[in-house]
Amino acid sequence: MVKKYGLGDVLNGKVTGIQPYGAFVALDEDTQGLVHISEITYGFVKDVSEFLTVGQEVEVKILEIDEEAEKISLSIRALQERPATLRKKDAPPRKSLQDRVDESDANGFNSLKDKLQDWIEQSGQ
Repeated sequence: MVKKYGLGDVLNGKVTGIQPYGAFVALDEDTQGLVHISEITYGFVKDVSEFLTVGQEVEVKILEIDEEAEKISLSIRALQERPATLRKKDAPPRKSLQDRVDESDANGFNSLKDKLQDWIEQSGQ
């Protein structure tokens, strides 16, 4: 990689190749990265060539840079607005796993506490 790029950089590039797993995008004459199939757009992508063509100019965002392997992971989807159907604005906030465990533990231990006295009395007879 001759030119230095940084995480989060937004660049224009040109699609140089399409594979079943994604598309290669040239960022400059010496550097190219991969837009994985999952980073092309929101929703399911079965065939990359339904969304991109060789020679097409695209705007991409750098997600990851592996200098040792000289690989750059790119995203087109990161620059798109999330579709309303995938937004969870109106959904109630999800409780954390710990909150859910605390709730059910509290109920579980309360029922044991209630029965403990009965068990103590039964064991003494």
